[in-house]
Amino acid sequence: MGQQDVGPPLPPIGPSGGRWPDVGRIGVLRGGGIGDLMFVMPALAALRAAYPEAELVLLGTGAHRALLAGRPGPVDRCLPLPRAHGVHEPTPGQPDDGVDQGEFLASVSAIRLDLGVQLHGGGRWSNPFLLRTGARHTVGPATPDAEPLERTIPYRYYQHEVLRHLEVVGLAGAPPVAVDPALPVTDDDRGRAAAALSGLAEPLLVVHPGATDPRRRWPPPLFAEVVQRVVREGAGAVVLGSSNEDELVRATARLARDQLPVGLRDQVREFPGTLDLSGMVGVLAAARVVLANDSGPRHVAQAVGTATVGIFQACNVINAAALGRARHPVHFTWFTRCPRCGVLGAGPEGARCVHEYSMVADVPVGEVLADVRELLRNPAGAARNGAGSAAEGQDRAGTGCQRHSSSGASWAATVGAHRSSSPAGENA
Repeated sequence: MGQQDVGPPLPPIGPSGGRWPDVGRIGVLRGGGIGDLMFVMPALAALRAAYPEAELVLLGTGAHRALLAGRPGPVDRCLPLPRAHGVHEPTPGQPDDGVDQGEFLASVSAIRLDLGVQLHGGGRWSNPFLLRTGARHTVGPATPDAEPLERTIPYRYYQHEVLRHLEVVGLAGAPPVAVDPALPVTDDDRGRAAAALSGLAEPLLVVHPGATDPRRRWPPPLFAEVVQRVVREGAGAVVLGSSNEDELVRATARLARDQLPVGLRDQVREFPGTLDLSGMVGVLAAARVVLANDSGPRHVAQAVGTATVGIFQACNVINAAALGRARHPVHFTWFTRCPRCGVLGAGPEGARCVHEYSMVADVPVGEVLADVRELLRNPAGAARNGAGSAAEGQDRAGTGCQRHSSSGASWAATVGAHRSSSPAGENA
């Protein structure tokens, strides 16, 4: 953690407020997973540029602190949040940092925040939490029923998370200096990755088949199909995930190996929770392409500069997909309802039913494979010259998002250090 060079300011995203004088310490509230942290990185950079002398304290999670430790960036230190309704509610498999809420708020009050920034959600729970820190000035979004802060913007669900956070910090006089999340890669990251990847062919495809919400997971047989095809063409492949995704990671790798000749099977390697965060960052940075669902590792891969191919629900493309498409193509489905009971499961009005199913299973494997192949050849994402190979044309046939017609797969594993199941939302 610490200082990082930033560029000149860009035009503000929304209403611009003046900078407050005598701001020596800023507290930024952001719970959630590592993907959620990536969404706030441009806003943190903007605050650092606008208040270069202030200490920037992230009120985050233990995973955030571990990821940022020893890494250059705008954050000076991270204080893990206590368990708090609507602010920090670890999902099964996520570590509970064991912080007492009263003690946490007392300790934050004691350091005397001059500016408190709410970048967590709509404010129903997070605004009162931030106000309890005693920050002298406060900014953040607010739903109509949220407690107002000193300066607020309306919380509207359908807004990209990065742009929402940049709009919020603009209220504090911090215009954007970047719009794409960036996470520096350290020598330690690279060293851990080199040891983990020894013997694998290049270019390297890294696959993350998980997501906190099972509805956001492309089925393992489809990931496996892409893996075995590119390995046959000379690439190496890694399938990774958290320890809670052990079954998911191993199943994907096994399905890919079963389709390969014996001599190529060692070119598929899995890491089911056996990489720490530094090792994960290093492996994602070493990849030519990362293929993943809408999850923390995909967002981290983008932030370290690796090309990605993402599988999304349509509504989450608005909130969470990369802003560019040349190096970060997305494939998505319009499917929004449970195939068994018909419950609407997407968007701000979406509800959870008892069925675990994939809402993205109808994303065609041929389209995904074609983008993976193209980026393995050309990670800069330049436009194609010509029509491509005949095989590639065949893979692209029948494109478009068809209505989901299978029940999908049921997977018990849940993810610890990934993006939360949806943007924190108006209830946060």
